[in-house]
Amino acid sequence: MRIRLCTAVLAAFLVSCAAPAPRPTPPPTTQVPAAPALRTVPEAWVSAETPAEELDSPASWTADDGTVWVIVNAQSNHRLEVFDGDTGGRLRTVGEQGKALGQFSRPNGVAVFGDHLFVVERDNHRVQVLSLPDFTPVGSFGEDVLRSPYGIWINETEPDELELYITDSFQNGPHYDQLPPFSELDQRVRRFRVQFDTAGRPLAHYAGAFGDTNPDTALRIVESIAGDAANDRLLVADEDTRHLSTLREYTFAGRYTGRSLPQDVFAAEAEGVALWSCPDGGGYWFAVDQLSPLTIFHLFDRTTLAPSGSFAGKVTSHTDGVDLHAAGTRRFPGGVLYAVHDDKALAAFDLRDVATTLGLARDCVQ
Repeated sequence: MRIRLCTAVLAAFLVSCAAPAPRPTPPPTTQVPAAPALRTVPEAWVSAETPAEELDSPASWTADDGTVWVIVNAQSNHRLEVFDGDTGGRLRTVGEQGKALGQFSRPNGVAVFGDHLFVVERDNHRVQVLSLPDFTPVGSFGEDVLRSPYGIWINETEPDELELYITDSFQNGPHYDQLPPFSELDQRVRRFRVQFDTAGRPLAHYAGAFGDTNPDTALRIVESIAGDAANDRLLVADEDTRHLSTLREYTFAGRYTGRSLPQDVFAAEAEGVALWSCPDGGGYWFAVDQLSPLTIFHLFDRTTLAPSGSFAGKVTSHTDGVDLHAAGTRRFPGGVLYAVHDDKALAAFDLRDVATTLGLARDCVQ
């Protein structure tokens, strides 16, 4: 009995002293970077509301005396509204409905180059050009190829030689609400080369169209567009939330790179887009998330397109177009972002406030 007991005790002792079986090494955890927190940047001002105008896209112009005008298309009333860029006060209206030069039919995209204002007219199927500051019409182009133009961006390729990119969001069907066949979506962005004659009239040459036709990445519903010549990059907003609303990247030659802004960034329609260039070659892209009751403005690194922060104002809602005026003004020495508020007013954000709140590079602020 003692021998058996000792043997059992010895066996138990040996088992208890044996090294434990090795455990499998757990796989390393992947750290997913958290999205930057949403910040609040109060508006510097919001203009008086005019709901009947259906404001959409702004463009800024600086007079010789330093005064800044912000020109905004009023779609429903077929005219332009002009605001004081420092105060938000309304200065004047321009135009009326019609087909003649100086008249408009559903104006949408607006852009300024020098003392020329370019106005994209959806229902006149053209781009009209006016001289500033008197808004004298000097010509138009695109009537023979544009079907339902919306947005515009201008690139100066040589002194006084321009390349214009116009988004053309034509639809099919009796009510113009059916997506065209994917094979036709290679016409979503149209290019024009433009010079001016000695009388200041535009001389335009159609330079073709482009757009990816892959069902997963084609441009379905387009409006906002902006570019970055230093990085050969065009960002085109696709508003179709039934598929995936985001900004897709193209080269200036019209080649889709296969890249877009990070998926699921936009909760609503991806809308207005603008580039904030910094002196060192860096900078930030602004992109609108067209939400209500408050628009969210997303920022992305100019080079890598990595998220750099997001903010909302206290009032600005359901924004369509934006205009970034990086040059200092009397009211905004560090520059200003103009944004349409809910189709009925114009809002202004001081870029110094944006940079401070989001912790951005200070050298971007003049």
